[in-house]
Amino acid sequence: MRRINIQVDIQIAVEDESIPKSGDIILWINRAFQLSGCNSEAEVSVRIVDEVEMQKLNVKYRDQDKPTNILSFPADLIDGLPHDVQLFLGDIVICAEIVRREAEEQNKTASDHWAHMLVHGMLHLLGFDHINESDAAVMENLEIQIMTNHGIANPYGEPPRRPDTL
Repeated sequence: MRRINIQVDIQIAVEDESIPKSGDIILWINRAFQLSGCNSEAEVSVRIVDEVEMQKLNVKYRDQDKPTNILSFPADLIDGLPHDVQLFLGDIVICAEIVRREAEEQNKTASDHWAHMLVHGMLHLLGFDHINESDAAVMENLEIQIMTNHGIANPYGEPPRRPDTL
């Protein structure tokens, strides 16, 4: 069986001691990517920013004048590309200050919360969303599965939701 390969371009535009090492960022992106079933190589960009940059992005792309923890920008995939072409899946932008603050407020380790944010962002690039209750349950259950399969507690702190009962 061919090993799935994903290239991760990491851009760190802020200093924050809670930011994971590059190897850890790549590890969590890969763990989420394994769910995709994609048989091609792929590329993702992860940019870590401050609250000012995140707020500008959130205003521009979501009309929300406040910073947020994470934004994902899926790329438009081109139909008809050969199967062996490296796919660019998109960009994940994470605000280091907000992730660190949320981890403290939620009594989580910074590394666990970073792992969750990376998985969450990657699932968005893979087409998962949480706009409605059913989709949210599916996405959250995948997040829980990835996290708990790798030794991290349920990031939502509650039993998984069943999408078929919503």
